[in-house]
Amino acid sequence: MNFPGPIDTEELQGKLADLRAEHRDLDDAITALAEQPSLNLIQIQRMKKRKLALKDQITRIENLLIPDIIA
Repeated sequence: MNFPGPIDTEELQGKLADLRAEHRDLDDAITALAEQPSLNLIQIQRMKKRKLALKDQITRIENLLIPDIIA
């Protein structure tokens, strides 16, 4: 995720909130799907892959918002 020019922290914080909500919703959906008697392992695997991609995006945005402090 590249951001040309100055970083709009409000926009990033909004995006971060959206990604966290989607990540949480996916977690709930995976849990519910795993509890069903007829497991769809392929669908669960796809959802977990999407959840991991969301986590990567969340981490990238968090790193942009929180500057590195060199001790």
